[in-house]
Formats: sequence, structure tokens, C-alpha cells
Amino acid sequence: MKLPAKSDLRADTAWVIFQVLELGKSSREALALAQARHSKQDSAWLQEMAMGVFRHLPQLQIWLRALLDQPLKGNKKIIEHLILLGFYQQAYSRVSDHAAVSATVNATDVLGGGRLKGLVNAILRNFQRQQMAGKTSDDAIVQSGLPKWLYKRLHAAYPTQINDIVSAMNEPAPVWLRVNRLRSSVDEYCHLLTSQDISFCLSPDHPDAVILTERVPITSLPGYAEGWFSVQDGAAQLAAPLLQLQANQRVLDCCAAPGGKSAHILETEPALQQLIALDSESSRLTRMTENMTRLQLNADLVCADAADINNWWDGNQFDRILLDAPCSATGVIRRHPDIRWLRKASDIEALQALQYKIFSNLWPTLKPGGVLVYATCSVLPAENSDQVARFLSEHSDASLLKINSQETPEMPGRQILPGEQQMDGFYYARLLKS
Repeated sequence: MKLPAKSDLRADTAWVIFQVLELGKSSREALALAQARHSKQDSAWLQEMAMGVFRHLPQLQIWLRALLDQPLKGNKKIIEHLILLGFYQQAYSRVSDHAAVSATVNATDVLGGGRLKGLVNAILRNFQRQQMAGKTSDDAIVQSGLPKWLYKRLHAAYPTQINDIVSAMNEPAPVWLRVNRLRSSVDEYCHLLTSQDISFCLSPDHPDAVILTERVPITSLPGYAEGWFSVQDGAAQLAAPLLQLQANQRVLDCCAAPGGKSAHILETEPALQQLIALDSESSRLTRMTENMTRLQLNADLVCADAADINNWWDGNQFDRILLDAPCSATGVIRRHPDIRWLRKASDIEALQALQYKIFSNLWPTLKPGGVLVYATCSVLPAENSDQVARFLSEHSDASLLKINSQETPEMPGRQILPGEQQMDGFYYARLLKS
């Protein structure tokens, strides 16, 4: 479906919501198209509204079912998403009720639903008249803003922490920077931020990190063009240190794009013999090349299927492997609220199979005495500790190189939950090959 012929802020926002919820497109892709038609201020509003709808979708849908007698079908379905946007503006945003109704009703024409203007107007005014914004569900799943399958899995895995996890998933994520230690130091970079009145804080467990405490355009930060820093969440910044890198090692970063961890590896140990960064998508490697150029770093980028080692491996084993496995990305929902609706329960089993295939096929490429770090940005045990526990039980030459003292072969690795020390949800396990 193409963007509406006429540029209209609310019509374009409804179009983005429709692309994600009905067509399964990523919000990044849809937003890029829609925002290109608007000013920076309007683009920010568009993103805020669309992401808000994704966060509160279960409640918005309850209101819709209460006020819309019959679902809209075919090319009129997008009008339902416009109504959801109207509800969100009235219930959760700073938009005045008058603007939320009148401007949203006017957008109906732009979306080709002119005959439905009366219906949209009536529904939004009924929402106002009946004070629906104050009538929210007391169901925990609806309040979470998550699909039922995901909430139930999280509750089963973390029964005592579920409320904290849900709360963190629905909070905007902070912006973490990783200072490029080859170009600057954290102290020097903090001095630059202070001189420009940009507020920040530090993390005691992240020696290269600065956390911004105010929203600032990334490209306007000092040293952006010169490659003095990268944007990388604190959880992702733990990968390179876990590899225990040394000079002259041969390292593989598998499923590497867009390259944040590859760059950190090179910044941490610039005297590596070689870093191969492998990814199956050429478009993602193009973006990685741009990042590496800005940071003035060099890696051998390879476009290939990681599991099909015969197509890319030269037979020389690696000292270190970082396997950042394809996953559900449930740990980064606070950054990408659309993930909760793009992922399905059925996806997890397929991802498990793919993860284990890559994991098993990569193992022969690791030297005896070498270390493999298994990582995902998921919070589901099926993709994390269950996978590593199975791998250890099926590979006698693999042993757990503990990250913390609580680990066992049956419950291996470190699970970081969303919001922990301001980090995204992430999982790490470290294996030693005998």
C-alpha cells in the first residue's frame, strides 16, 4: 500500500500503524517513508503517536470494539487505525481533545474514507462524551500492552519480576553512547558534553559508556563525524569484554550487522590478527561499512549464511567467536514497540531451530582453547539458557566459562532484564572449547 497521495500528519501516522499491524512491516521502514514528507517537529510527533499506539494497543482495541458496531474491511480497514490514533491522542497524549477529534476526522478524506467521516466523528465524540479514557481494563495482560502469548511466557519465566519487566518495556529507553577509545577517552568526551551543556551520567560497569539524560540529535553531538563515539546500549557493550581479547587473535563476529559489537571489538583490541564480520544481508553490511568508515576501523566483511560454513570458512579456526544469534528481540521492545506485534508465538520455535543450527555448525570453526560467546537480545529462556544448556549436554568438548558464580551447566549464562542498570534485555553465555 502506497502512502496517501496527499501529505497529512494524522493520515500518514495511521498509514504507518496499518503497515505494521496489518502488513507486518517494520516501523523503521514505514516511518522512514512517512517522515520524509514532514518537518523534524512533525516527524517526531508522528513517531511518538505511532509508538504510543503500539504500546497501548490492547486497551485501544477494547475501546474500538465498544464503539464500532461492525469491523471495517478491505481498503477501509485503515480507518480503524485512524480511530485508534484518535483514541490514543485523547487518552494518552497532550493533544487537545478538539484537535484530536477535528484533525483526525479530516484525515479520513485523505485516506479515501470520505463516506466514513460521520462515523469517525461520532466514534471520537462518543469516546469523549462517555469519558472512555478513564475506563481502562483491570486485566494484567491488557495493562501490559503485550500480546497474550508473550505476557504468558514472560510470566511463566519471571513470575516475581513480571511487573518490573512490563514497566521497563513500556518506558522510553535512554540513549547510551560508547566512546571510541582509539579516538578519545570517556573523561575527554564528558568534558566536551559539559562544555556544550549536554547532561549525562556514567555507569560504573561500563568503562566506555556515557548515558545521555536528555534527548539530543545524535549527529549534532561533538565528534560524531570524526567517529569519537557510537550509539550502543549498555547491554550490547558487554559483548567485547566477555571475549577476553588478546593481540594477534583471529576473531569471528557472526550475525554482525549493523556492526556495533564489531567496532567495539576492534576498539578494545586493535592488534587483532583478523576480525571477520559475517552477516547474511548485504544491505545491513552496507550500513555496517558506513559505520566502520565513520569510526575509522577496518574489518573483513563477509555476506554469507553463517550456518553454511562451507560457503565462507577457509578452514582456519578462530580464537574467539561472538555469536549474536538471530532472535525474537523481545529484550529491546522498549526501543522498538512494534516488535511485540510483529513477533508471533510460532516464530519462537523456528528461531530456536535456526539458533541451534548456527551454534552447532560454528563450533568446529573454533580452536581448542578458544572461547565462544553466545548472545541474544531476547528475554525468553527458550532462546537463551535452554539453548546453551542443550548445547553443553550434546557437546562433550564444550564447557561453561562462567560469567557469574551463580551459573550452572543446567542454568547457564547471564540474563539481563529490560531496565536493569538502565540496559536493554540481553543474554550472554560463554563457552570454552577443550
